Amino acid sequence: MTLSKLYNISKLSIVLAFLVLVFSCNKDKYYVDGGVSDPNYPGNMLQYLQAKTFYFDTLAKVIKIAGLEQNFQQDDMTFFAPTNHSIKRILISTNKMLYQAGKDTVLRLDEISPEIWRKYLMRYMFKGSNRLKDYPQLDVSLLNLYPGQDFYSYNNTILNIGVIYDDVNGIKYGGYRHLAISYIQNLNNPNYYPTWIRNDIASSDIKPTNGVVHTLNDYTTFGFNNDFVTDVFATR
Repeated sequence: MTLSKLYNISKLSIVLAFLVLVFSCNKDKYYVDGGVSDPNYPGNMLQYLQAKTFYFDTLAKVIKIAGLEQNFQQDDMTFFAPTNHSIKRILISTNKMLYQAGKDTVLRLDEISPEIWRKYLMRYMFKGSNRLKDYPQLDVSLLNLYPGQDFYSYNNTILNIGVIYDDVNGIKYGGYRHLAISYIQNLNNPNYYPTWIRNDIASSDIKPTNGVVHTLNDYTTFGFNNDFVTDVFATR
């Protein structure tokens, strides 16, 4: 193996080690199904995200870079919050693609343009305060009866949001209920479920003073798909 190849391997190892270090303090102690005993938080939405460091401290930094702090402090909105782990995974995917193409990898969150962060964060932001009870039922096997509902996010991305009623002990729809938010890739055929990218919600109905937070499952992809990776790649 040449010295050049050894150098490149070492460089990639350093980048990956950096990302692991950045997120290592944020152990995967994420929300689990079942919610919390008191959903009310005595502060605005940004303060809530900043306070929950295990889950959202990286997200709070991204909100600042994107120039959305005022929205999270003042707007009456519903936010489907991606966790630190979701952002970590998309950055690792981004750096892998950049490295393979011989481009400079990302070492700091602010190396990615505010416009890109803003674009993908806004996919999760919706006007008004909506709790689980405010959304219609979603059954992907019976979309003609239980289609959920399509909503426009802050940047006019169309997403489907609905409540999934699980079965229990053979009783249809008698079990646990949880939210799902889906990115509709093919707007020419929006009701064709195989083209949806669905993210399930791990914890619902957290209520800061200016809206509602629903926490996404830990293993969702930030931005729903790899468009984020493509956008960052184009800027390096």
